[in-house]
Amino acid sequence: SFQIKKLVYVYLMRYAEEQQDLALLSISTFQRALKDPNQLIRASALRVLSSIRVPIIVPIMMLAIKEASSDLSPYVRKNAAHAIQKLYSLDPEQKEMLIEVIEKLLKDRSTLVAGSVVMAFEEVCPDRIDLIHKNYRKLCNLLVDVEEWGQVVIIHMLTRYARTQFLSPWKVDEVVDEYSENNFYESDEEQKEKDQKLKTVYTMDPDHRLLLRNTKPLLQSRNAAVVMAVAQLYWHLAPKSEAGIVSKSLVRLLRSNREVQYIVLQNIATMSIQRKGMFEPYLKSFYVRSTDPTMIKTLKLEIMTNLANEANISTLLREFQTYVKSQDKQFAAATIQAIGRCATNITEVTDTCLNGLVCLLSNRDEIVVAESVVVIKKLLQTQPAHHGEIIKHMAKLLDNIMVPVARASILWLIGEYCERVPKIAPDVLRKTAKSFTNEDDLVKLQILNLGAKLYLTNSKQTKLLTQYVLNLSKYDQSYDIRDRTRFIRQLIVPNEKSGALSKYAKKIFLAQKPAPLLESPFKDRDHFQLGTLSHTLNSRATGYLELSDWPEVAPDPSVRNVDVAESAKEWTGILGKPKNEKPTEKFYSESEEEEDESASTSSSGKCLESNLYFHYLENWSGSDSESEKEDKEEGSTDESSGSSSPSEESSDSESDSKETAAKKTCRAVNE
Repeated sequence: SFQIKKLVYVYLMRYAEEQQDLALLSISTFQRALKDPNQLIRASALRVLSSIRVPIIVPIMMLAIKEASSDLSPYVRKNAAHAIQKLYSLDPEQKEMLIEVIEKLLKDRSTLVAGSVVMAFEEVCPDRIDLIHKNYRKLCNLLVDVEEWGQVVIIHMLTRYARTQFLSPWKVDEVVDEYSENNFYESDEEQKEKDQKLKTVYTMDPDHRLLLRNTKPLLQSRNAAVVMAVAQLYWHLAPKSEAGIVSKSLVRLLRSNREVQYIVLQNIATMSIQRKGMFEPYLKSFYVRSTDPTMIKTLKLEIMTNLANEANISTLLREFQTYVKSQDKQFAAATIQAIGRCATNITEVTDTCLNGLVCLLSNRDEIVVAESVVVIKKLLQTQPAHHGEIIKHMAKLLDNIMVPVARASILWLIGEYCERVPKIAPDVLRKTAKSFTNEDDLVKLQILNLGAKLYLTNSKQTKLLTQYVLNLSKYDQSYDIRDRTRFIRQLIVPNEKSGALSKYAKKIFLAQKPAPLLESPFKDRDHFQLGTLSHTLNSRATGYLELSDWPEVAPDPSVRNVDVAESAKEWTGILGKPKNEKPTEKFYSESEEEEDESASTSSSGKCLESNLYFHYLENWSGSDSESEKEDKEEGSTDESSGSSSPSEESSDSESDSKETAAKKTCRAVNE
């Protein structure tokens, strides 16, 4: 039975590589099964034969794939496309022969085959764009009816194809922005000239529009991978004014399981950096729920920060105040970083955010306090002249804060702006010198930096303290600290061995540092294609295919034209010829154009002819029945004798003549 065969096939696929000699004994059975009338048996035999990873049967596999690619069953042809990938991984030297089979299967019009053969194309020869030219429009039109996972593969392939064959639709937006400036006082004639230039700058290729139009309905797909594939296609190919239609579909996917949410939110985070307007109407959809895992919370927080502007910042800050109180400390720390980014990007709320972060310094949680200190340090670097009081307040908290990163940040701030707090800085150095041996390595390095800066600016008061700290660090266990100590001593403590570099010690240590940039961690991911593994990992994965830049000059669009005669020949080769083949005749006569023009009249004439014909037959059948009755009444004696009456023969001849006359009448009416 077929069920037992399937179990045997599974067993062979599992153990064929371990016991190759025994697996070879079953090859002849598979070859016979490839000729079986049942398409399921043929497909299963091909599937198992291609799964036996024994190099010696590669020629047999190649022959089986070629025969299956011409099979009448689309299910068998689909399995042939799957077998191509297996054979290529087993023996890459068969690439040229496999490309021929791929080229043949790409011309297949079955939706069952399309996704599988495109997957084989992506695996074997993704750079052979010339194989797609003639099949581009067919794939676009079949896309809606292809299986879901086939749709994903085809969409990604067509995205790469479109980036090599069409002009960039984004140039229109650039030109519009250029012309939209300083045009308030321009005359109508100048405006008309610019409008004409805009029209001539870019015209979307019909094939480009075909791809966008046929993929748009797939945004309603139940499969999240299909929706994500269409979203990345619109992001990379559509004009910026049309890319916004994917926003609603992506937000809908946030109701899925957490794994799908994670991938979708990562892609939305990248999109929201460059085009905030796409997701601003759906800001509330990114509010954090208490049931969300930490990774989802962090991504939603990232998106809200990207969407922050003057209009919604007050709402977002109130939301962030709630998040800071979360029991999830990692999420609370990420919220504090988000507040710092909002303060940097929107200058109107910088002071508000800074005051809120200062209030968090009195929080009981050390992690919240430490993160607040780090963010405040970065904000103070942007405008330190106006926040001397905040630096003093942070110096007072140094005794209570034990997190190494926070302590190091406070010491760095005091050392960097020691001239603004001349009374507090020496006392901070005195306290930290006492606990130097018990501090973390990160804090020790900042104590050394603080001592060096105070030695250069206030040597009378801090000279001995600095030398004491340098002597302690000279024998520290960490070689980084010992190395830093030797470097600082040679620069700030002059002696006979000191070089010319010691003259510039003050410029080296007290040089003005640039303010740090608080940027999104997703900013650098935009050079990867959305929806790919490389984008998720933020690292180039094996097998990743980069999107090419838009061409400066549009390639010839005629390469995608397909002749009707060629397609008919291709399908004759795939489906075969009829058994009783007759001499081919022309389907259309030479006067094809004239017949097309009179198609409507001829069709109506034919309908009239058929109606008249049946009408006359009904009348004649009625008249014949009446004549037959009269003949029966008059010639009943003749019928009893068994001889045929001449009246019947005459009636038959009359009916034939009437029928021919009716046909002639119908033809005359038709003419």
